[in-house]
Amino acid sequence: MNEGLAAKLPVGLGLALEPLAEVWVYLAATPLFGLTLTLGAYVAADHVSARTGRHPLANPVLWSVLAIIAVLAATGTPYRRYFEGAQFVHFLLGTATVALAIPLARLWPELRARSGALLTALALGAFTSIAVALGLAWALGASPTMLASLLPKSVTAPIAMGVAEKIGGSATLAAVFTVTTGIVGALVVTPLLNAMGVRDWAARGYAIGLAAHGIGTARAWSVHPRAGAYASLAMGLHGVLGALLLPWLGGWLRG
Repeated sequence: MNEGLAAKLPVGLGLALEPLAEVWVYLAATPLFGLTLTLGAYVAADHVSARTGRHPLANPVLWSVLAIIAVLAATGTPYRRYFEGAQFVHFLLGTATVALAIPLARLWPELRARSGALLTALALGAFTSIAVALGLAWALGASPTMLASLLPKSVTAPIAMGVAEKIGGSATLAAVFTVTTGIVGALVVTPLLNAMGVRDWAARGYAIGLAAHGIGTARAWSVHPRAGAYASLAMGLHGVLGALLLPWLGGWLRG
Protein backbone atom coordinates (compact mmCIF):
# COMPACT_ATOMS: atom_id res chain seq x y z
CA MET A 1 0.00 0.00 0.00
CA ASN A 2 1.55 3.33 -0.99
CA GLU A 3 1.27 6.66 0.87
CA GLY A 4 -1.10 8.20 -1.71
CA LEU A 5 -3.59 5.37 -1.31
CA ALA A 6 -3.30 5.45 2.48
CA ALA A 7 -4.06 9.20 2.49
CA LYS A 8 -7.38 8.59 0.68
CA LEU A 9 -8.61 6.10 3.28
CA PRO A 10 -10.60 7.07 6.39
CA VAL A 11 -8.35 7.88 9.32
CA GLY A 12 -9.37 4.85 11.39
CA LEU A 13 -9.01 2.43 8.52
CA GLY A 14 -5.70 3.96 7.50
CA LEU A 15 -4.30 3.50 11.00
CA ALA A 16 -5.54 -0.08 11.13
CA LEU A 17 -3.84 -0.90 7.83
CA GLU A 18 -0.52 0.75 8.68
CA PRO A 19 1.02 -2.49 10.08
CA LEU A 20 -0.03 -4.33 6.91
CA ALA A 21 1.52 -1.59 4.80
CA GLU A 22 4.80 -1.94 6.70
CA VAL A 23 4.80 -5.71 6.16
CA TRP A 24 4.05 -5.22 2.47
CA VAL A 25 6.92 -2.76 2.03
CA TYR A 26 9.29 -5.17 3.74
CA LEU A 27 8.20 -8.20 1.73
CA ALA A 28 8.20 -6.35 -1.57
CA ALA A 29 11.83 -5.37 -1.07
CA THR A 30 13.08 -8.89 -0.32
CA PRO A 31 12.89 -12.36 -1.89
CA LEU A 32 10.39 -13.23 0.86
CA PHE A 33 7.70 -11.59 -1.29
CA GLY A 34 7.73 -14.34 -3.92
CA LEU A 35 8.00 -17.10 -1.35
CA THR A 36 5.21 -15.72 0.84
CA LEU A 37 2.94 -15.07 -2.12
CA THR A 38 3.47 -18.58 -3.50
CA LEU A 39 2.86 -20.38 -0.21
CA GLY A 40 -0.02 -18.11 0.81
CA ALA A 41 -1.81 -18.46 -2.52
CA TYR A 42 -1.50 -22.23 -2.50
CA VAL A 43 -2.57 -22.63 1.15
CA ALA A 44 -5.65 -20.47 0.51
CA ALA A 45 -6.51 -22.31 -2.71
CA ASP A 46 -6.01 -25.70 -1.06
CA HIS A 47 -8.28 -24.65 1.81
CA VAL A 48 -11.02 -23.73 -0.68
CA SER A 49 -10.47 -27.02 -2.51
CA ALA A 50 -10.84 -28.98 0.73
CA ARG A 51 -14.02 -27.09 1.65
CA THR A 52 -15.55 -28.05 -1.72
CA GLY A 53 -14.72 -31.73 -1.27
CA ARG A 54 -11.81 -31.54 -3.73
CA HIS A 55 -14.11 -30.56 -6.59
CA PRO A 56 -12.20 -30.65 -9.92
CA LEU A 57 -13.05 -27.01 -10.64
CA ALA A 58 -11.49 -25.99 -7.30
CA ASN A 59 -8.07 -27.27 -8.34
CA PRO A 60 -5.58 -25.51 -6.01
CA VAL A 61 -2.84 -25.28 -8.64
CA LEU A 62 -5.14 -23.50 -11.08
CA TRP A 63 -6.46 -20.98 -8.58
CA SER A 64 -3.14 -20.30 -6.90
CA VAL A 65 -1.60 -19.58 -10.32
CA LEU A 66 -4.45 -17.20 -11.15
CA ALA A 67 -4.13 -15.50 -7.76
CA ILE A 68 -0.37 -15.00 -8.17
CA ILE A 69 -0.84 -13.57 -11.67
CA ALA A 70 -3.48 -11.17 -10.34
CA VAL A 71 -1.24 -9.97 -7.50
CA LEU A 72 1.77 -9.49 -9.80
CA ALA A 73 -0.36 -7.56 -12.30
CA ALA A 74 -2.01 -5.41 -9.64
CA THR A 75 1.28 -4.50 -7.94
CA GLY A 76 3.34 -4.15 -11.12
CA THR A 77 5.84 -6.70 -9.80
CA PRO A 78 8.06 -8.14 -12.56
CA TYR A 79 8.27 -11.90 -12.79
CA ARG A 80 12.03 -11.81 -12.22
CA ARG A 81 11.52 -10.12 -8.83
CA TYR A 82 8.82 -12.61 -7.89
CA PHE A 83 10.98 -15.61 -8.83
CA GLU A 84 13.80 -14.43 -6.55
CA GLY A 85 11.70 -15.78 -3.71
CA ALA A 86 9.67 -18.44 -5.53
CA GLN A 87 12.87 -20.19 -6.61
CA PHE A 88 13.13 -21.70 -3.12
CA VAL A 89 9.89 -23.60 -3.73
CA HIS A 90 11.09 -24.43 -7.23
CA PHE A 91 14.24 -25.96 -5.74
CA LEU A 92 12.15 -28.28 -3.57
CA LEU A 93 10.45 -29.76 -6.63
CA GLY A 94 13.44 -32.04 -7.13
CA THR A 95 13.24 -33.27 -3.54
CA ALA A 96 9.49 -33.85 -3.84
CA THR A 97 9.97 -35.78 -7.07
CA VAL A 98 12.58 -38.06 -5.55
CA ALA A 99 10.32 -38.63 -2.53
CA LEU A 100 7.71 -40.14 -4.85
CA ALA A 101 9.90 -43.25 -4.93
CA ILE A 102 8.85 -44.11 -1.36
CA PRO A 103 5.26 -45.17 -2.12
CA LEU A 104 6.45 -46.89 -5.30
CA ALA A 105 8.95 -48.98 -3.32
CA ARG A 106 6.12 -50.20 -1.11
CA LEU A 107 4.20 -51.33 -4.19
CA TRP A 108 7.21 -52.89 -5.93
CA PRO A 109 5.98 -56.54 -5.96
CA GLU A 110 2.65 -55.44 -7.42
CA LEU A 111 4.28 -53.17 -10.00
CA ARG A 112 6.67 -55.89 -11.08
CA ALA A 113 3.76 -58.30 -11.61
CA ARG A 114 1.96 -55.68 -13.70
CA SER A 115 5.03 -54.48 -15.60
CA GLY A 116 3.86 -55.73 -18.99
CA ALA A 117 0.49 -54.00 -18.79
CA LEU A 118 2.01 -50.82 -17.37
CA LEU A 119 4.64 -50.54 -20.12
CA THR A 120 2.03 -51.24 -22.81
CA ALA A 121 -0.21 -48.52 -21.40
CA LEU A 122 2.78 -46.18 -21.28
CA ALA A 123 3.59 -46.72 -24.95
CA LEU A 124 -0.03 -46.39 -26.09
CA GLY A 125 -0.71 -43.35 -23.92
CA ALA A 126 2.44 -41.53 -25.01
CA PHE A 127 1.73 -42.25 -28.68
CA THR A 128 -1.88 -41.10 -28.38
CA SER A 129 -0.99 -37.84 -26.64
CA ILE A 130 1.50 -37.00 -29.39
CA ALA A 131 -0.64 -38.13 -32.31
CA VAL A 132 -3.79 -36.31 -31.23
CA ALA A 133 -2.05 -33.03 -30.35
CA LEU A 134 0.18 -32.87 -33.41
CA GLY A 135 -2.59 -34.11 -35.73
CA LEU A 136 -4.99 -31.39 -34.63
CA ALA A 137 -2.31 -28.69 -34.69
CA TRP A 138 -1.14 -29.72 -38.15
CA ALA A 139 -4.72 -29.79 -39.44
CA LEU A 140 -5.22 -26.24 -38.13
CA GLY A 141 -2.09 -25.03 -39.94
CA ALA A 142 0.29 -24.68 -36.99
CA SER A 143 3.83 -23.54 -37.76
CA PRO A 144 6.85 -25.86 -37.36
CA THR A 145 7.86 -23.95 -34.23
CA MET A 146 4.41 -24.43 -32.76
CA LEU A 147 4.46 -28.15 -33.55
CA ALA A 148 7.90 -28.57 -31.98
CA SER A 149 6.72 -26.73 -28.87
CA LEU A 150 3.57 -28.83 -28.63
CA LEU A 151 5.29 -32.19 -29.08
CA PRO A 152 6.45 -32.65 -25.43
CA LYS A 153 3.32 -31.18 -23.79
CA SER A 154 2.48 -34.28 -21.73
CA VAL A 155 5.84 -34.74 -20.02
CA THR A 156 6.92 -32.72 -17.01
CA ALA A 157 7.76 -29.06 -17.69
CA PRO A 158 11.59 -29.10 -17.29
CA ILE A 159 11.90 -31.98 -19.76
CA ALA A 160 9.37 -30.43 -22.12
CA MET A 161 11.23 -27.11 -22.22
CA GLY A 162 14.58 -28.80 -22.86
CA VAL A 163 13.19 -31.02 -25.61
CA ALA A 164 11.39 -28.11 -27.29
CA GLU A 165 14.57 -26.02 -27.42
CA LYS A 166 16.57 -28.92 -28.84
CA ILE A 167 14.16 -29.60 -31.72
CA GLY A 168 13.61 -25.99 -32.76
CA GLY A 169 10.62 -25.07 -30.63
CA SER A 170 10.06 -22.43 -27.99
CA ALA A 171 10.75 -23.27 -24.36
CA THR A 172 8.23 -20.64 -23.28
CA LEU A 173 5.48 -22.08 -25.46
CA ALA A 174 6.38 -25.58 -24.31
CA ALA A 175 6.00 -24.50 -20.68
CA VAL A 176 2.61 -22.92 -21.42
CA PHE A 177 1.38 -26.02 -23.26
CA THR A 178 2.65 -28.32 -20.52
CA VAL A 179 1.08 -26.40 -17.64
CA THR A 180 -2.17 -26.04 -19.57
CA THR A 181 -2.20 -29.77 -20.26
CA GLY A 182 -1.70 -30.53 -16.58
CA ILE A 183 -4.42 -28.13 -15.41
CA VAL A 184 -6.97 -29.31 -17.99
CA GLY A 185 -6.15 -32.93 -17.21
CA ALA A 186 -6.63 -32.36 -13.49
CA LEU A 187 -9.97 -30.66 -14.15
CA VAL A 188 -11.49 -33.30 -16.44
CA VAL A 189 -10.00 -36.54 -15.10
CA THR A 190 -12.58 -37.23 -12.38
CA PRO A 191 -15.79 -36.65 -14.40
CA LEU A 192 -14.28 -38.29 -17.48
CA LEU A 193 -13.17 -41.50 -15.74
CA ASN A 194 -16.44 -41.63 -13.80
CA ALA A 195 -18.35 -41.40 -17.08
CA MET A 196 -16.18 -44.19 -18.53
CA GLY A 197 -16.87 -46.40 -15.53
CA VAL A 198 -13.22 -46.65 -14.47
CA ARG A 199 -13.27 -47.35 -10.72
CA ASP A 200 -9.88 -48.91 -10.03
CA TRP A 201 -7.63 -46.37 -8.29
CA ALA A 202 -4.51 -47.75 -9.90
CA ALA A 203 -5.93 -47.34 -13.41
CA ARG A 204 -7.26 -43.87 -12.65
CA GLY A 205 -3.97 -42.71 -11.20
CA TYR A 206 -1.84 -44.17 -13.98
CA ALA A 207 -4.03 -42.52 -16.62
CA ILE A 208 -3.82 -39.03 -15.15
CA GLY A 209 -0.11 -39.28 -14.36
CA LEU A 210 0.57 -40.32 -17.94
CA ALA A 211 -1.59 -37.63 -19.51
CA ALA A 212 -1.10 -34.66 -17.18
CA HIS A 213 2.32 -35.09 -15.47
CA GLY A 214 2.92 -33.34 -12.12
CA ILE A 215 -0.29 -31.34 -11.86
CA GLY A 216 -2.36 -34.41 -12.63
CA THR A 217 -0.31 -36.42 -10.14
CA ALA A 218 -1.00 -33.84 -7.44
CA ARG A 219 -4.69 -34.21 -8.19
CA ALA A 220 -4.43 -37.99 -7.91
CA TRP A 221 -2.70 -37.75 -4.51
CA SER A 222 -5.45 -35.45 -3.24
CA VAL A 223 -8.08 -38.06 -4.14
CA HIS A 224 -6.51 -41.38 -3.09
CA PRO A 225 -2.98 -42.53 -2.10
CA ARG A 226 -3.10 -45.54 -4.42
CA ALA A 227 -4.05 -43.33 -7.34
CA GLY A 228 -1.24 -40.95 -6.37
CA ALA A 229 1.36 -43.73 -6.32
CA TYR A 230 0.40 -45.00 -9.76
CA ALA A 231 0.24 -41.44 -11.11
CA SER A 232 3.77 -40.85 -9.82
CA LEU A 233 4.97 -43.97 -11.63
CA ALA A 234 3.32 -42.92 -14.89
CA MET A 235 4.71 -39.40 -14.67
CA GLY A 236 8.24 -40.68 -14.07
CA LEU A 237 8.15 -43.29 -16.82
CA HIS A 238 6.66 -40.84 -19.30
CA GLY A 239 9.33 -38.29 -18.44
CA VAL A 240 12.14 -40.79 -19.06
CA LEU A 241 10.55 -42.02 -22.28
CA GLY A 242 10.02 -38.47 -23.48
CA ALA A 243 13.57 -37.39 -22.71
CA LEU A 244 14.93 -40.34 -24.71
CA LEU A 245 12.59 -40.45 -27.71
CA LEU A 246 11.09 -36.98 -28.24
CA PRO A 247 14.35 -35.34 -29.46
CA TRP A 248 14.71 -38.13 -32.02
CA LEU A 249 11.06 -37.80 -33.05
CA GLY A 250 11.38 -34.02 -33.32
CA GLY A 251 14.41 -34.38 -35.57
CA TRP A 252 12.52 -36.86 -37.73
CA LEU A 253 9.58 -34.44 -38.07
CA ARG A 254 11.87 -31.60 -39.10
CA GLY A 255 13.55 -33.86 -41.66
